[in-house]
Amino acid sequence: MNTQRFCALGALLITSLISCSESPPTFHADTNPSRLSDWGLFDLSDESLTPTQFNMVYRPANQLFSDYAQKLRTIWIPEGSQVQLVGDEISYPVGTVISKTFYYPTDSAGNLQRTEEIIAESIDLSANQLMETRLLVKKYAGWDAFPYVWNDEGSEAFLRVAGTSKALTLQGEHGSSEFVYFVPNENQCSGCHVTEHPDGEMNPLGAVATQLSASFTYPDNVSSSQLDEMLARGWLESETNIPTPPPSWRDPSETLEDRALAYLNMNCGHCHNPNGAADTSNLILTGQHEQQINMGVCKPPVAAGGGAGDRLYSIVPGKPAESILVYRMQSAKPDEMMPELGRALVHGRGVELISQWITSLSGDCS
Repeated sequence: MNTQRFCALGALLITSLISCSESPPTFHADTNPSRLSDWGLFDLSDESLTPTQFNMVYRPANQLFSDYAQKLRTIWIPEGSQVQLVGDEISYPVGTVISKTFYYPTDSAGNLQRTEEIIAESIDLSANQLMETRLLVKKYAGWDAFPYVWNDEGSEAFLRVAGTSKALTLQGEHGSSEFVYFVPNENQCSGCHVTEHPDGEMNPLGAVATQLSASFTYPDNVSSSQLDEMLARGWLESETNIPTPPPSWRDPSETLEDRALAYLNMNCGHCHNPNGAADTSNLILTGQHEQQINMGVCKPPVAAGGGAGDRLYSIVPGKPAESILVYRMQSAKPDEMMPELGRALVHGRGVELISQWITSLSGDCS
């Protein structure tokens, strides 16, 4: 889909859904702007926040749970640059900017709403409250992470290198949830969202080839692989072989095991992999384990401390209530919960899925 087609299609949609700005975003190679608007990634009005035509809105096949926050994700690659796809890995060029804007739907009284993830290409500011926009920027020395926090008016987001926090209340079908929403600092952002591979290449979590091989419905209501969209934009060489999309944990047509492993890969695998922050645990949750014990079946904890909840093994086949994995997913205590960052609330659907999967496992740990 080229720029002209993208703009023409946008004009036929609901007013202001896609705004075709004339100026591309700005890559700041040597500075870190204090205002998000200095990057030129979005068109902001009183009514909406919309990525400019130069961005590609994307959605990974599996999404990270973040306290029920909605997310609008974009990728921008400077004109004349291309990504390199080697196997299942993407090497992004210098100047690439990946954004993720967090927001919550609101009711007529302005109360924040707890819902599962919504697919959107523009944020209606009359029905949503902006929280933060995180940027991953490929500079000459590698990836940098920048957290921008939106003001209460939703008129600008400002760089907060040290992160911040805010007490929130979410209204949902089963009542309200009070929690502290955390915006991570720069190091925490890059620690989770930029993982190092054995070949030395750094890839941002979510914007990797396998996740982008999933289909996305674009403004012309045509669903296609997001890597095909990169091809159409000239961001990817035409001879590239598109990898097979991974199973989605939300897809009931997939097997229970595939859904469970897809969920664990996205929500836990960025740390629990041979090159991740939790490599010393020997718990591999990317789905690339060689033996069941590597993914936690009958595996004693290495250093879980109180986080083990007096349980003996990460996964006890057939017994989710005796499994450390489920215990830590159900916990909201800072020294027990997993993942350690990115959430303060318990993801009910995630706990239910992993519990069902463990229940289906045969064997015992005697």
